[in-house]
Amino acid sequence: MEQLATVAKGFVSLLARLMIAAIFLASAIGNKILQFKATADYMQQEGVPLPQLALVGAIGLLLLGGLALILGAWTRIGAFFLLVFLVAATYYFHDFWKFIDPTQRQLQTIQFMKNMAIGGGLLSLMAFGGGPWSVDGWIARRREEVDSGVAPTKPRVTAKVPQQG
Repeated sequence: MEQLATVAKGFVSLLARLMIAAIFLASAIGNKILQFKATADYMQQEGVPLPQLALVGAIGLLLLGGLALILGAWTRIGAFFLLVFLVAATYYFHDFWKFIDPTQRQLQTIQFMKNMAIGGGLLSLMAFGGGPWSVDGWIARRREEVDSGVAPTKPRVTAKVPQQG
């Protein structure tokens, strides 16, 4: 039963990491990289300081964080990178408190709350790591084996010697 729980935990944590990473990588590749100038211009309109430099930094955070989540390698650091991006993007682009038009205010409130939910997922990854089906999980298992003095089990290969007869 414990093995089934570990498999379920591994699958669910992998699925969660992939789902969270997907939105950030799609944003980096499909929007920010392919539409660099238009994105930098929009950032300038929204009051982002040094928009081209900020955009290069944002792309770096998105790519590094997204890849870290997919692999489950340095998951906590990757989640932190994405959270830094998310907080800045939410502040500059989903500032619902500045809108007078009720429809725009409602739309930006929804986007703000969506980002809060994604941020909660990132905080969870920062707290609990990538799970058993991650590079981080693999490293943790190896460290436990070394610390406990238990050598990892390797299948033993035996060769059959033909008998003469």
